[in-house]
Amino acid sequence: MSESPVATMSASTKDLYAQYVLGNYGQPSVTFVRGDGVHVWDDEGKRYLDFGSGIAVTALGHSHPHWVAAVQDQAAKLAHVSNLFANETQGLLAQKLIEKTGPGRMFFCNSGAEANEGLLKLARLYGQSIAGKEGQRYKVICAEQAFHGRTYGGMSATPQVKIQNGFAPLLDGFSFGKLNDLASFEALIDDQTAAIFIETIQGEGGIHPATPEFLQGLRKLCDEHGLLLMLDEVQCGAGRTGTFFAFEKAGIQPDAIGMAKGLGGGFPIGAIWIAEAYHKLFTPGSHGTTFGGNPLACAAALAVLDVMESDNLLAKVSENVEAWHARLNELPGKFPQLVAEIRGAGYMIGIGMKIAPLDVMVAAREAGLLVVAAGSNALRMLPPLIATPEDLSAAMDILEDVLGKTKTMA
Repeated sequence: MSESPVATMSASTKDLYAQYVLGNYGQPSVTFVRGDGVHVWDDEGKRYLDFGSGIAVTALGHSHPHWVAAVQDQAAKLAHVSNLFANETQGLLAQKLIEKTGPGRMFFCNSGAEANEGLLKLARLYGQSIAGKEGQRYKVICAEQAFHGRTYGGMSATPQVKIQNGFAPLLDGFSFGKLNDLASFEALIDDQTAAIFIETIQGEGGIHPATPEFLQGLRKLCDEHGLLLMLDEVQCGAGRTGTFFAFEKAGIQPDAIGMAKGLGGGFPIGAIWIAEAYHKLFTPGSHGTTFGGNPLACAAALAVLDVMESDNLLAKVSENVEAWHARLNELPGKFPQLVAEIRGAGYMIGIGMKIAPLDVMVAAREAGLLVVAAGSNALRMLPPLIATPEDLSAAMDILEDVLGKTKTMA
């Protein structure tokens, strides 16, 4: 019997990866070929409930008709002109995001790592501007267990051995306090400090939220010491927690924000917002990008924002989480030898595990549920913002069945 066309394509894809794609990801054998809403299908026709969302990217799920139409329409008109010229969609997207952030300016780039790199450059420019002597104030205080990307600046701000190992020496000027321990951050401030930079909810580090009181305390510390408060909302922003930014629940206003992932709904885009008082630190020639903010990426992001508003998605996330979180919070009691705790907010949940999370992630995938490991002891559940109560319940049915079988095997 000859192989079906799908099976042939699958074998070919795996062979192409084996021969030609850099092996820096420990990828499983599954190959996805199609997505629709909260589901994806592999090359053998098996359907999966996607609660990884491409690591919090596909905010509208897969192939949302409005998003598809917006990208197709923009591709037929104008895809790229570079930032040497203005394009309408970038201006419209900047306007929309300023309405959600506050007075200031936007810069668009390609990814979260690139957004964070821009913020680190802002900290250097700010430090020089207030010191009056180049290089005197350049230090940035970050948090332990943080993840700010894999550029040299991002890695230097990411105190994780698995990220930094093999790339020394890293950039100078970074120190690390304990998340939600204000005193540990205050103790690190000296005359060379320019900024504090943290994720509002740590993602890759295992879903650890900064408390409102901690964020309010950082705002006060920055005001007292003349420091920038810069927030990494790359993963927790763009509606993931039920408000557009996760920091909104703390009632503070940062000086700069990095964003990406869900903003483009699957199209690569990153962005930074800089408050009105500081955006002029960047001058022509001081920063740039070739592809960032191109019409295609901005049209995709505008489509995401359109659907968030027209479908009232953030309110629906807030409504749906009560029952979902209640069921999640039953897990430590049901599976005490496997589950330690539930962390996170909205549609950004970390399940603290007492066993290797990778084993449960693989078992869940085999059962038809995609989740993502985080840190050394957590599973992430990051459903698309369109996920309904029925989708959330279906995911819990699969997860509980997997944990039950894991418990039996343990």
